[in-house]
Amino acid sequence: AQLKSCQTYVYLLYPIRLFVLGHFVAVDANSTDEQGREKGVLLSPTLYQDEWSCLRLVYQIMESGSLEVLQRMDGKSFDRPLWSSKTPSDSWIITSMDLQNTTEPYRVVIEGKPGQSPGSSVAIFEIHISPGYCLDCDFDESHLCGYSNQWNANVNWFVGGGRVQLLQNDVLNDHTYNNKTGHFMYVDSIYAKTFKEVAKVMSPMTTVPMSGCLSFQYQRSEETGNLFSVYTRDRLGQYQELWKAGSENQSEWSQMLGEWIPAQVDLKAPYSVQVVFEVAFNSRTGGRVALDDISFSPDFCSTDTEPTFDPSIANCDFESGFCHYTQDRTTGSSWRRVSVKPNIFSNGDHTTGAGSFLLAHSRLSPRSGYVSHLVGPTLPGNMKYCLRFYFSLGGFNQTYQALTVYLEQQSSSQETIWTQGEKSRGIWIAADVTFQTSQPAKVVFVSTCMSLWDCGSVALDDINVLPSSLPGHCDFEAGLCDYTQDKQSDAADWEWRRGPTPTSYTGPRSDHTRGLGYYLHMEASPLLPGQNIRLLSRSLRGSRGFQCLCFYYHMYGSGTGQLSVHLERDGEHGLLWQQRGEQSIAWLRARVQYQCDTQHQIVFEATRGSSVRSDIAIDDIILEAGPCSEPEIKANVGASNEIE
Repeated sequence: AQLKSCQTYVYLLYPIRLFVLGHFVAVDANSTDEQGREKGVLLSPTLYQDEWSCLRLVYQIMESGSLEVLQRMDGKSFDRPLWSSKTPSDSWIITSMDLQNTTEPYRVVIEGKPGQSPGSSVAIFEIHISPGYCLDCDFDESHLCGYSNQWNANVNWFVGGGRVQLLQNDVLNDHTYNNKTGHFMYVDSIYAKTFKEVAKVMSPMTTVPMSGCLSFQYQRSEETGNLFSVYTRDRLGQYQELWKAGSENQSEWSQMLGEWIPAQVDLKAPYSVQVVFEVAFNSRTGGRVALDDISFSPDFCSTDTEPTFDPSIANCDFESGFCHYTQDRTTGSSWRRVSVKPNIFSNGDHTTGAGSFLLAHSRLSPRSGYVSHLVGPTLPGNMKYCLRFYFSLGGFNQTYQALTVYLEQQSSSQETIWTQGEKSRGIWIAADVTFQTSQPAKVVFVSTCMSLWDCGSVALDDINVLPSSLPGHCDFEAGLCDYTQDKQSDAADWEWRRGPTPTSYTGPRSDHTRGLGYYLHMEASPLLPGQNIRLLSRSLRGSRGFQCLCFYYHMYGSGTGQLSVHLERDGEHGLLWQQRGEQSIAWLRARVQYQCDTQHQIVFEATRGSSVRSDIAIDDIILEAGPCSEPEIKANVGASNEIE
């Protein structure tokens, strides 16, 4: 539906000036609601999409602001983010996002937030939902399906057809309609000046994992004077070649100009990518390349193609064993699976604070020199991977050999993809590694001990391939997310902090998310005993089903007071969870299952204890629909550093 009528979209939530100006809608910062918020929200009618669809949005952000598109499902408190942007522009911009087929009805939510600078506004010109994939395009619409040309001073892709003569060439028939009124994309070498002048036309960035067959039609003249290739490009700007045109591609087709040639290539994109069609010329006589009718199918082009790999088989939190990881016992000492009871002296595992993790060796080991290998499952080749894991090092000498990650390929060759460079100081630190392999390979975690003095403890936990951010997840790395401070009924605010708290013998030494990131905490020093601070969630929609609240908390200090979680609705307060007194020096996980069928808020309330050593911290809050998968872990205070 285009917003020329605006009758099928609803304006709601906040009394911002959301108005129609000609043929677009806009929201600016000239008015706010009673809480000072500046936001306009569009809500679509209920959609029933049993087939894959593509949502295209034409928008503009003036001066400063943000625009976000979300998917709202019944029974879920948080909307699923589809796309967002904070980049201002001087003209209209088109973006695309795939809507996966689903049996459940949903609504599309579009939120615009203008910035604080003068003249800031967010505008939408067109919203269009069509069946098919966002990669599909016949170039007959003016928006070109969101495909864009990467500008080059000399050679560029242009829109051809529509009875327009090409540069120094005759008018061609397009492939879609096989006539001279249809459109296609083309690039010509007539203005090429330097060796290998390159022209690129790029698809919209995919927004969901995709795998299948990419098909397109092309024409190519003077094949010895140009190179025509297809790549994928990820968000980090890294390219991977999918296909390259050669004489073998045209052997069964006429070499005459005007003959469209079909091409197919398998596409595996478990992460966001763009498809890039690239032509390189070596001179002004390098000829011409034309492109039309790009399409995508979820079925692979060849039945011999390996099925899509599920990266979750490489994930492991070691709570129930080693998962799909094995040990190479021929090289020396083994990794041991251990757990530490919650106590006030030493950290527990990273997953829950009271679960299991791997320990390579300790300084008390009778052996003074050995190597520990942990070998992961086989990962398919010709793919890029994002690996995250958590490590913790102990001991005085933390050498670069304490922990190293290798990529071991089937040819027995090894490549180092990560080495320890951060002194962990006995805390859990997140490590993120992006790597690509051309052939099947395994990830190997290696800990090396050269002498007794180098052998501190090396701990490993929560290995994850392709870590994902969940809707309703706040790790406080970029601020408070959608949480707000209670300015009316508490004594102070939660403090956003990185690293240890100011008071000794209380509070965490680092955050839970990364070990080097941010968290929220109650600083007890300026408060009196019994005073509290409160953090409020945004308003959450009610649901007839269960909801699961998961978060991590830190309660360490001899005078620790109380942390509680409340549910507030219609002025009423209900206690969901509560913990009193000193619990552990580690971050502990809490899971709370609740049910509420009306609009409500979640409130985190920390109360100062008897002394200044009563700092309380929270991190990694996750709210999701459905019952909690595991019961809440209730940690009993221990007085030892016992390893089980």
